[in-house]
Amino acid sequence: MNPKQTDRRRFLKNGAALAGLAIGASASALPAAAAAEPALEKVDELHLYGERSHFVTDVRNGSINNPERRLKDEAVAFGLRTPMQDSVGMITPSPLHFTISHSFEPPDIDPAEHHLLIHGMVDRPLIFSVDEIKRLPFVTRFHFVECHGNSSPRGPGGDARVAVNATPQETHGFTSCSQWTGVLLSTLLKEAGVQKGATWIIAEGADEPKHSKSIPIGKAWDDALVAYGQNGEPVRPEQGFPLRLIVPGWQGINNVKWLRRIDLVDEPYMAMMETSRYPSMRLDGKSRWFEFELGPKSVITRPAGGYKMPGPGFHEITGLAWSGAGAVKRVEVSTDGGHTWKDAQLHDPIARKSHTRFSAPWTWDGKETVLLSRCTDDQGTVQPTIAEVAKLWNADIDFLLKTQQVVGDFNAIQPWKVNADGSVQNALV
Repeated sequence: MNPKQTDRRRFLKNGAALAGLAIGASASALPAAAAAEPALEKVDELHLYGERSHFVTDVRNGSINNPERRLKDEAVAFGLRTPMQDSVGMITPSPLHFTISHSFEPPDIDPAEHHLLIHGMVDRPLIFSVDEIKRLPFVTRFHFVECHGNSSPRGPGGDARVAVNATPQETHGFTSCSQWTGVLLSTLLKEAGVQKGATWIIAEGADEPKHSKSIPIGKAWDDALVAYGQNGEPVRPEQGFPLRLIVPGWQGINNVKWLRRIDLVDEPYMAMMETSRYPSMRLDGKSRWFEFELGPKSVITRPAGGYKMPGPGFHEITGLAWSGAGAVKRVEVSTDGGHTWKDAQLHDPIARKSHTRFSAPWTWDGKETVLLSRCTDDQGTVQPTIAEVAKLWNADIDFLLKTQQVVGDFNAIQPWKVNADGSVQNALV
């Protein structure tokens, strides 16, 4: 069937419901007259670097605007979450890209003074200036970055459970998607000449604690890149200006910011983050030292937690899906708690290891129900239920919901409960 005909039929089918939205419109609902021009002192700011409308107020959240969740000795906000419920399309605006700080503010780096060293098991140790990296062949690609603790049931601020009234920002706000521009790491490695026996790279940042991460060299040869651009402009300081390592589809901790050094070695270094904060503890006392690729995941962002539907009738369900293994192949939506599923529409662009926007039409009858979405990637892997995640980790569901421990890559299907009054709540708890 012709896709255009299918879209047209769907539009006509929902035409009556859409028309119903307009019934009752009055003169008071019509657009107001054009507002007065901004004050003169704001004109230069608006022209020199664009500013969003003051009517748009969505912001990141975290301990910086939740003082009761902020630790007494926390120097800076630990985590700022992207407002997923307000997102449009699949790109996250750079100012709203999530950020996690391990108690240090972003370093103030002069790009003219910054250099990237590649050394260790190489034939030719090299030092690149930022300008020299920009002279090399570049790529521009859409990729998401995601903290491995994103969507964990432990919730914002380390709560034992995500709150019943949590929004998508609070449940899934530790992922964002940008258009990254930079040089493939493989290009730099070829210039240096990797010696036989080098099996890992150690990437190190220029931040105060010198965060470092061990990464198998196969990923460096595959699709890792040294990015200097984000969404058409230089990478933002809190995202790693002037250089950031992007490791597509892998846990966010691998995407080293303020990149200054890459060491070619024959074994992982087992740095602090790899030995104390990011191993996944199992119930039998053993740990997974390294977890890299993130599984398929999706979340309905509207209607979702914190939203109040005005009443029965037509609603367009929308959300985001992604997978660390490749591209999103399929997203299914259920409006009856998982009893039946229907394919959602995937919206372009659909890129590998990137967020993908999906939508599905729904006419709500005003009764209580549960909304779900599940993602299937191009490797055939299907997003699991919480029961399937619990089985994988040899745990029961109640343990997963109560534990303070982040259990691996928690990518269980997120349920949203729609109440009869139109309010929507988190149904995972």
